[in-house]
Amino acid sequence: MSDVLLSASDLSVRFGGVLAVNNVSFDVRKGEVFTLIGPNGAGKTTVFNLISRIYTPTTGRITYDGMDLTQQPPHAVAALGIARTFQNIELFEHATVLQNLLIGRHTHRATSVLDDLLFTPRARRAAVEAREKVERVIDFLDLQHHRDSMIAGLPYGVRKVVELARALASEPKLLLLDEPSSGLNVEETEDMVFWIDDIRREFGITVLMVEHDMSLVSKVSDRVLAMNQGEVLALGSPAEVQAHPGVVEAYLGSSDDMSALRRSA
Repeated sequence: MSDVLLSASDLSVRFGGVLAVNNVSFDVRKGEVFTLIGPNGAGKTTVFNLISRIYTPTTGRITYDGMDLTQQPPHAVAALGIARTFQNIELFEHATVLQNLLIGRHTHRATSVLDDLLFTPRARRAAVEAREKVERVIDFLDLQHHRDSMIAGLPYGVRKVVELARALASEPKLLLLDEPSSGLNVEETEDMVFWIDDIRREFGITVLMVEHDMSLVSKVSDRVLAMNQGEVLALGSPAEVQAHPGVVEAYLGSSDDMSALRRSA
């Protein structure tokens, strides 16, 4: 049996005259943390949007768990076991933390409208099971103190954790994290390092991440794909990719630019 959970083959997407992603290919293995890096505008989030089915590739194919993901409608993605967080937090602000997490359980709903209206024994069992699953996530991410708090009144860092919690509540096979450390302070970023590692070990979830914080990337990633201007620059371990000349140039400028910078320092 193949250990590949997600495979992108020759992905390209064009918006009008702009080629946002150009012939990008990579495999994500089951149980690993795979990270996309690159400067702003490199095409990383566009790749995420292709996997999430927000966009449809102009050419190429995405295979997930043995099926052609590009043939699936966007609303089916969550039910297939793919969950996602967003760089700009997407939560229900006038609902509590607990309510947001319970919404994340919607893909596991096994009751009918009539069951829910009459609150039948089947509906009661489903409600208890959903609450148990959500409470496990709350405990895992140390959100007990915020369980009944409205999202609108929470600090930004806590909201980031709640969005991660809602994604975990859906029990995904593949978790897409779009810049999980964005806006977090040093302590919160360190917590995120431990949580990403534990998500893989304790929940057995495969993680595909877009991230700019190279310290976090180095600590949690098994493999890294560097992109620039919609194309693949390098693929390998965090150390190999960070040392790649093309990656250094994309982030810091050409070698001549770097030499001039050293001379002026």
